[in-house]
Amino acid sequence: MQRLIRFAAGVVAVCAASLFAPSPALAQADYPSRPIRLVVPFPPGGTTDILARAVAQKLTEAWHQQVIVDNRPGAGGNIGSDLVAKAPPDGYTLEMGTVGTHAINPSLYARMPYDAQKDFTPVILVAGVPNVLEVNPSLPVHTVQELIAYAKANPGKLNFASSGNGTSIHLSGELFKAMTGVQMTHVPYKGSAPALADLAGGQVQLMFDNLPSSLGLIKGGKLRAIAVTSTTRSSALPDIPTIAESGLPGYEASSWFGVLAPAHTPPAIIDKLNAAIGAWLASPEAKEKLASQGAVAAGGTPRAFADYIAAETVKWAKVVKASGAHID
Repeated sequence: MQRLIRFAAGVVAVCAASLFAPSPALAQADYPSRPIRLVVPFPPGGTTDILARAVAQKLTEAWHQQVIVDNRPGAGGNIGSDLVAKAPPDGYTLEMGTVGTHAINPSLYARMPYDAQKDFTPVILVAGVPNVLEVNPSLPVHTVQELIAYAKANPGKLNFASSGNGTSIHLSGELFKAMTGVQMTHVPYKGSAPALADLAGGQVQLMFDNLPSSLGLIKGGKLRAIAVTSTTRSSALPDIPTIAESGLPGYEASSWFGVLAPAHTPPAIIDKLNAAIGAWLASPEAKEKLASQGAVAAGGTPRAFADYIAAETVKWAKVVKASGAHID
């Protein structure tokens, strides 16, 4: 009899716990009920960080729940990306991913700590960004052809900076080398901000940087823009030609940035994130703000972003192969 009483009491306790415990559906409906972490796999000050902070601010305002930007740089973005790949798929750890972390690195690195497609659920493409070929003003070149001529007349004397191995900034330089035959030494930094500091200071001579993080230095005369890497000119620098129209037809190496979540994050959470970020990206405020920084607001569905990543992975694998770049 006592056993029966204990069993009955246990059943009542279990039923009570299940009655008052939040169900997965309810938890998703209440999302977000606590702060969200948006991981940036690069240091503060670069384009990834700039865009992440803009998204975080708008989500915080829309949901009245803090979205915290967490910079986790290293290994061309692989360290921060791996952290997100292995995080619980509950919508509270997200990443501002890039063309480097999700389209270039898989073919550039001999070993990857994560699968760029299988370990993530794309949320939304945030922005497309041209890279800008820029030099320290002391370098006596003003055009792409002058840069090529100078490099060939001074072999081994030019160093080009990047925000890290495997970034589109790095690959833009490698593609330029492959298409022109010039010799330049790659100097990787842990993010755009320290690379730009050394470029402005003359420790390195040139860089192919994401336009938003360089625009202020260019307009302030600290750096000289030579050309942009996109197929069309940037509205932020309308007088600066593309590399393709400067004598290298077929050259194109633009960047993109988007929000991703760990694989198996519930679709309801992905859709809520997509709707909130997408609404901001579609607003005149977002379009104007991003355009003023040299970026183009994107948007679209999670499925469209997933398809875009797949296509970009194939495209950049060809660029990596053509450039000869490889990281063990």
